[in-house]
Amino acid sequence: MFPLLGAIAGVLAGLLGIGGGLVLVAALVWLLPLHGVPKDAAMHAALASSMASIVLTAASSAYAHHRRGSVLWPTVAWMVPGLLLGGWLGSLFAVQLDDRALRIFVAGYCYLAAAQLVWGGTRANTGGDATPQGLPMSAAGVGIGAVSAVVGIGGGSMTVPLLVWRGVVPVRAVGTSSACGIAIAVGSALGYALHAPAGALPAHAIGYVYLPAAIGVAITSVLAAPFGTRLAHAISGKALKRVFAAFLALMGSSVLFGG
Repeated sequence: MFPLLGAIAGVLAGLLGIGGGLVLVAALVWLLPLHGVPKDAAMHAALASSMASIVLTAASSAYAHHRRGSVLWPTVAWMVPGLLLGGWLGSLFAVQLDDRALRIFVAGYCYLAAAQLVWGGTRANTGGDATPQGLPMSAAGVGIGAVSAVVGIGGGSMTVPLLVWRGVVPVRAVGTSSACGIAIAVGSALGYALHAPAGALPAHAIGYVYLPAAIGVAITSVLAAPFGTRLAHAISGKALKRVFAAFLALMGSSVLFGG
């Protein structure tokens, strides 16, 4: 089951720039208790394992987008320090919350992000030449990394709208977001591994990172991400935003009412 989830996550990583994190969290909350993870730790383990798998998923997606020229590396360079710090701090905050609080936080985030994509405004098209840089992008990275760590995603639902608002065309925003997701995942996964209480999971785990899930997902997601990238380049920006919004709303409901 973990490899199947990885394939789905990989397609979503390339298509939406999010590393497939939300679908992983929603599914892992259901699956991990079947593998011996205590139910009261399942949400934390799902978030941690999702972030660990996103390291490779986002890297595969970013490489595929890079080959198509849709990653703005100067923007990524400015955001990475903030993303790493934010991911670390967000995981520290998340381990202090109980299961129900985390579910409410994740579901609420999904609904708000979906609403923003459907009804939020964007800056007029600048021809796709914008390359946002500077300290404001680094500062934004801290917030994006922190929220992403608590939600269990690669940050695309925040990074993509931010970049589009700054004048980046959607497909380049998705590609750049994929590269940013690597830094978020590294900072967050390390945080969940090191901030977890001793003996948080019974076996086959480092802190809250359940290794069979993280590895099983990562292997197939790496192979599937380029397919999602091809879809992203074939779909119009407006349609891509609608797909993204519908996906977020669905995953929010699954996390809130499932498990």
